[in-house]
Amino acid sequence: MKPRMTEARALALVKMKFAYQPVVLEHVMLVKEKAEEIAKKLIQSGVKVDLELVKVGALIHDIGRSVTHDIRHGIIGGEILRELGYPELARFAETHIGGGISKEEAKKLGLPPKDYFPKTLEEKIVAYADKFVEGEIEFSSSPTEDVKRKNIKYDTILPTIKKYERVLGKDHPAIKRLINLQREIESLIK
Repeated sequence: MKPRMTEARALALVKMKFAYQPVVLEHVMLVKEKAEEIAKKLIQSGVKVDLELVKVGALIHDIGRSVTHDIRHGIIGGEILRELGYPELARFAETHIGGGISKEEAKKLGLPPKDYFPKTLEEKIVAYADKFVEGEIEFSSSPTEDVKRKNIKYDTILPTIKKYERVLGKDHPAIKRLINLQREIESLIK
């Protein structure tokens, strides 16, 4: 197995893969910044986080978008990372979609049938940070009444939740997963 991927190597890889897709490159850079910010808050709160792994995971989470922009980009990203000799990073690509996908949902979506839930704290941070950023737009984190209605501290990922509600329906399991992901991470920050 290759040595662990560094942030510099991950950055070079995504710059090469997304040379002709500046919007995707900008997106992964913003996700990396947000993931790093979240990880540092957790570290300051006394939580053990592998900051380098978070930064690398955030940079490569959308590498499958170099092939496709549909739901399969997570799975394809995992395949790309395994082919490059970085199987330990494949889950960042596979588990960031929708805050995770169940085996049943994967089957319905035509993906290989297995659970695609972020498990490690680092994977959860990247999946969470990804929900702050749509294209080149980073959402704010100021309190709103709508957020209080959902019992979420800040509207960090509310625009993404609202988008999912419009596209998938208010009762789709992805909505609850995103809210739970936010609550889990926020509960660790002191």
